[in-house]
Amino acid sequence: MTTPHALSVAMLLADARLPSGGHAHSASLEPALLGGMPTASVPAWLVGRATTVSLVEAGTAVVTARLLAEVSDGGFGLADVVRAWAARTTAPALRDAARLLGRGYLRLARTLWSDAAAVRALVAHDAAHGPLPRAIVLGAIAAATGLPAADTVRLTVYDDAQTAASALLKLEPLDPVTPAHWVLEACAAAEQHVLRVAACTTPEDIPASGSPQTEGWAQAHALLSQRLFRA
Repeated sequence: MTTPHALSVAMLLADARLPSGGHAHSASLEPALLGGMPTASVPAWLVGRATTVSLVEAGTAVVTARLLAEVSDGGFGLADVVRAWAARTTAPALRDAARLLGRGYLRLARTLWSDAAAVRALVAHDAAHGPLPRAIVLGAIAAATGLPAADTVRLTVYDDAQTAASALLKLEPLDPVTPAHWVLEACAAAEQHVLRVAACTTPEDIPASGSPQTEGWAQAHALLSQRLFRA
């Protein structure tokens, strides 16, 4: 059977039509807007997220991919990567949301790449220790499909920004072209960090560039009974 090019895999994962459950999340945009951030600040917020939170996710995926591709000799395991990710994602609401997204991605991986050693390792870890966050599963998919580290970083940043942009159109009356422009600006802002994050090899290398305000909004949002998105 012909193996799809890694770029085709990246386009599949970046497609909003992918049945992975991402439609139930706003990449923390709804909590930000409900927390008082004006819509006019969304472009700057997207850039800020692309150069902080998204890089934590991207670094986690890159390190996971290297570990599961068996090219890492750092003496660490999958549990160490999960702990490093959790330490950099301090809000319980965001960790819970990431694990729900990870469940959807793992279902996809089990269906499309069931024979890949990286995916089998994740399935075994999930069965023994519980749900894994999306960034970890994305790393396993990258390992299974040969997605280059730099493209894994770009995919993570783009998907996060595009998730927020798609949610914005459900939350505010805007011309759909407008948030598309903002997504490209966010990706451009992250580009200067791509090679640095792509070079991550150990859990300690994962960026620790969090967003305390976003985490506060997410925790408050988790207590609401009326919300359009989970996070």
